Amino acid sequence: MLLSNPSENLNNISHQSSIIRHSTEYMNTNSKIYIAGHTGMMGSAIHRNLVSKGYSNIIARPIEEFDLICQQAVKEFFEKEKPEYVFLAAARVGGIIANSTLRAQFIYENIQIQSNIIHYSYLNGVKKLLFLGSSCIYPKNAPQPMKEEYLLSGELEYSNEPYAVAKISGLKMCESYNIQYGTNFISVMPTNLYGYNDNYNLETSHVLPAFIRKFHLGKCLENNDWNSIKKDLNKRPVDGLDGNADPDVILKILNKYGIGRSTSIRHPSPVVRHQRCIEPVEMSSVVNQPVVTINLWGTGNPRREFLHADDAADACVYLMENVDFKDIIERQTTDYNHPSSVIRHPSSVIRHPSSVIRHPSSVIRNTHINIGSGQELTIKELAELIKSAVGFKGEIHWDYTKPDGTFKKLLDIEKLSNLGWKHKISLKEGIEKVYINYCE
Repeated sequence: MLLSNPSENLNNISHQSSIIRHSTEYMNTNSKIYIAGHTGMMGSAIHRNLVSKGYSNIIARPIEEFDLICQQAVKEFFEKEKPEYVFLAAARVGGIIANSTLRAQFIYENIQIQSNIIHYSYLNGVKKLLFLGSSCIYPKNAPQPMKEEYLLSGELEYSNEPYAVAKISGLKMCESYNIQYGTNFISVMPTNLYGYNDNYNLETSHVLPAFIRKFHLGKCLENNDWNSIKKDLNKRPVDGLDGNADPDVILKILNKYGIGRSTSIRHPSPVVRHQRCIEPVEMSSVVNQPVVTINLWGTGNPRREFLHADDAADACVYLMENVDFKDIIERQTTDYNHPSSVIRHPSSVIRHPSSVIRHPSSVIRNTHINIGSGQELTIKELAELIKSAVGFKGEIHWDYTKPDGTFKKLLDIEKLSNLGWKHKISLKEGIEKVYINYCE
């Protein structure tokens, strides 16, 4: 079902005035809060963060009961529940394979979900909404680190273009509703996230959780730990296959996803003392033995930034508690053609749809906020870090025939830092915690 006209019922000035709020009402522990996507990695992290801070009036509906793609369902939900604050964390997400093969689903479902929730948040007088986007919104060749102002300055990475376009539309929808209707909807663009309740599907997951599962299954295979392999497949079936399948069938499905045995020439490690080998390796001691190998896509050279979902959730809650749209544009809004008419007082701008922009050439854009760690590493370094955390002893093979995606993605987090927030969980610590959780 297509969205109704956004101007539906908006020609009545008294109706508009009842929605637009001129005073800031900060979120408190008694506020009625709706988390869209509360079972996902980010939504569940936001829920945990709110609960840990004493928030108790939280609305959460499982997807089986509430289809966010359906406009009528979203309309009825907002009219009945009347949430005061909304975290929009629901989305169709996936890694490079999913983005490449599910292009229509990614753009359609994400645009529908976003549009439904943002529009009915407006119509039902939601005090504040936070929309979660993605760092893939930036051009594939954007200067590094990527500042918010680089949005729409170049061509997107083709492999995830539909998803990126959907997220850009959500960001622009929030921005446009703020400008025209005086809402208080803010957008954040997190870097690559990982954490509890992540997607470990070998075909649709992002790089970090995919690596965790591959190295875990590889470790189980090299240890002939079939109980753990069966436990893993029973919990997360692969292509409809669970742990009750015949071992040969399981080996075939693991091999399909780059987890298998190969014969490798290995040299016994010579004894080293005082940096000298006291016994040379004889050719007769060279042996052929089965080695478990993990095949990974690409060259491993691209550089990426990662952030634990618990850190990202903390940033989101911090922004909902402390930062409004007017605070953001007060820091950055400029008039490109008339520098002397820079908007200094957002409170005098957002009043009534007929007087939102004081001058026709005034520009309000790029009001989103990057969320990241400000630290990066290569995919090869990530693989070695996860290999170590998992305890896998086998080999890694890189398939150069597969795409790398964007070569480098590092967010500029100066805006967020200036607003008073900084991440706490290191990548090594985060991976170790997530792997322990994965094995439970």
